[in-house]
Amino acid sequence: MPTPNFSIEFFPPKTVEGAEKLRATRQKLSELHPKYFSVTFGAGGSTQNGTLNTVLEIMAAGEDAAPHLSCVGGTRESIRAILNEYKGHGIKRLVALRGDLPSGYGASGEFRYASELVEFIRAETGDCFHIEVAAYPEVHPQARSPQDDLQNFARKVRAGANAAITQYFYNADAYFQFVEQTRKLGLDVPIVAGIMPITNYTQLMRFSDMCGAEIPRWVRLKLASFGDDSASIKAFGLDVVTQLCERLLAGGAPGLHFYSMNQAQATTALWQRLV
Repeated sequence: MPTPNFSIEFFPPKTVEGAEKLRATRQKLSELHPKYFSVTFGAGGSTQNGTLNTVLEIMAAGEDAAPHLSCVGGTRESIRAILNEYKGHGIKRLVALRGDLPSGYGASGEFRYASELVEFIRAETGDCFHIEVAAYPEVHPQARSPQDDLQNFARKVRAGANAAITQYFYNADAYFQFVEQTRKLGLDVPIVAGIMPITNYTQLMRFSDMCGAEIPRWVRLKLASFGDDSASIKAFGLDVVTQLCERLLAGGAPGLHFYSMNQAQATTALWQRLV
């Protein structure tokens, strides 16, 4: 079985202090030698410059980096300009997403779905970019049905995606069933498991409510029972997520993509238990 690939996600900082903190975090996480770092892209391109600047700094340090590119609220002209800019900087990897409209936006732009974005990238740039797309083992919260969601994923792959990264989850069975369903459709791209370390109960609940990720009842109750005891929350969370990662890797997951939240400690602790 090939060695799994580990990668790490950041979001672009909004302040000078945030940039300094992320720089220190990235330097620590670089010691783990991830395959690449990815950097998120705000809805409607709201963090476009921050995304690019962060990616370029990572690349200047000798690491591979992949900007996220969300198309909602964008036009063909604006996306074409971004792609040309990325090509000019020697960027070879993209995470192509639909994204969500920020509040205050009316129209959704010229792209309705991530599959249309992938198709456009391929038409404009050929094989210039390695394209990753999103996958939802527990079903996208806006999907009409699990079957519709699976077909949406298939369209992205058939439009030219090279690989996928899942939304985070804590139920390995959901991941394995999703992968099995994609294989039955003839889709053979690697599906990397997205991993969210557990360090803060309130934050985790808020994120999970927004993105539709299910926290198993026993995990939720155990976390709630710790109250403000952050050390116990982190220790329990590390055990739970380590066991999840071990099961995923043993079951053939081709890699893990860590949602770092611009923090080094939790991802490093997980990584050290797995390698």
